[in-house]
Amino acid sequence: MNKQWVSLVLVLGFTSAAPAAEAVGDPVAGQAKIAVCGACHGPDGNSVAPVFPKLAGQGQRYLLKQLHEIRDGKRVILEMTGMLSNLSEQDLADMTAFFSAQKGTVGVIDAELAAKGEALFRGGKIDQGVPSCTGCHAPDGTGNAAAGFPRLSGQHADYVKKQLEAFREGQRTNDEDTRVMRTIASRLGSQDIDALSAYIQSLR
Repeated sequence: MNKQWVSLVLVLGFTSAAPAAEAVGDPVAGQAKIAVCGACHGPDGNSVAPVFPKLAGQGQRYLLKQLHEIRDGKRVILEMTGMLSNLSEQDLADMTAFFSAQKGTVGVIDAELAAKGEALFRGGKIDQGVPSCTGCHAPDGTGNAAAGFPRLSGQHADYVKKQLEAFREGQRTNDEDTRVMRTIASRLGSQDIDALSAYIQSLR
């Protein structure tokens, strides 16, 4: 199976899993609704603590999907328990519109480790069935907001590592029936995940 065909399969798989409806939110209204979120994720969505994901610049479609699934119990995050229960669809749309409109920051990490991660991010390990990450997440890591593929650029390495390990161990399953992320993560060793996470944190 060649590299282009693998990327096409992944894109089609992700597209079929993405929610069909597009939500429209007001970022100005959203800014007034994210005070509680800012305690962990930062007032502009750039969290300081590496265990909490950066939300700034993340595609609204992806953010909405995650919030819906956290609220509905499809994605369990203990720190988020009950935090979305009383929010309306308009609240969620406004909040995600605000975070999506913010500019994300980029971190610095060990250059040698990041170089190994770049090779995986851009080239994958085709002989082991691991495609490059660029097919869905773009060469610069900005993702594909319209398709619901998340932005990775600048995300905390600790958070990326935790998510890849969760996909690998089957603890996170909200990559739908296509199981794209679970399949890819199952073929990554711990050193691969460390390197990828480092590169993603430094990706501009």
